[in-house]
Amino acid sequence: MSQMASSPGHYYATGATADAIAPARQAYHILHFAFIVAPILAGLDKFFHLLTDWNMYLAPAADRILRGHGHEFMKIVGMIEVIAGFGVLLMPRAFGYVVAVWLWLIIINLFMAHGFYDIALRDFGLSLGALALARLAEVYHHHHRATDLPAT
Repeated sequence: MSQMASSPGHYYATGATADAIAPARQAYHILHFAFIVAPILAGLDKFFHLLTDWNMYLAPAADRILRGHGHEFMKIVGMIEVIAGFGVLLMPRAFGYVVAVWLWLIIINLFMAHGFYDIALRDFGLSLGALALARLAEVYHHHHRATDLPAT
């Protein structure tokens, strides 16, 4: 029976377990790509509103706190999302968690806005994907040295 072994900070597979690594590595790459592209596109669209009118998702209470500067706030949100996307590109292990927390803050806002519960549910699913990315990045995102590759 094959086992997973651990080196300092890295995991590698031995024996038949190496066959199971390919789907997990593919899942990591899919999530990595998705959490680079989605935040960057959504963040940029906060300036252009081609996908949707993002301002409608800001809870009225938040807009009151911002004294009617919700549109400007959403542009700041967009910049943060673009930064998060590039953060995932460079440091998916850390920024996977950042994106998950960011999505939870969005979910709180959506519950406060009332009527966007379907989008809150979607964002909860996305947050789980961001957590999965962060966990997989612990194994698959590293400097590609020969000693880091899975043993076969």
